[in-house]
Amino acid sequence: MPLFEIEQYEIHAQRFRVSAKSEADAIKKLYDGEADAVGAGAELIEVADDIGLPAEENQDLADGLRSLGISVDDVIPSIRSIEEVE
Repeated sequence: MPLFEIEQYEIHAQRFRVSAKSEADAIKKLYDGEADAVGAGAELIEVADDIGLPAEENQDLADGLRSLGISVDDVIPSIRSIEEVE
């Protein structure tokens, strides 16, 4: 049986600390990479089902998923990539 590696889009939350003049300034500094991460790491919030591989460009895969009862519209939900590794 083949072995596959799959990348899945997920929504994570990470807490940061930054010294700033205002909330807006703090967010700008975060965007600019000037904030320090706090804690042990990112917390999984949920799988990002609203983004994924374009179904139109991966028609065989989308059809295969539909035949297995998985709903596929414009994107293959949450999948960034899949490749056979063995």
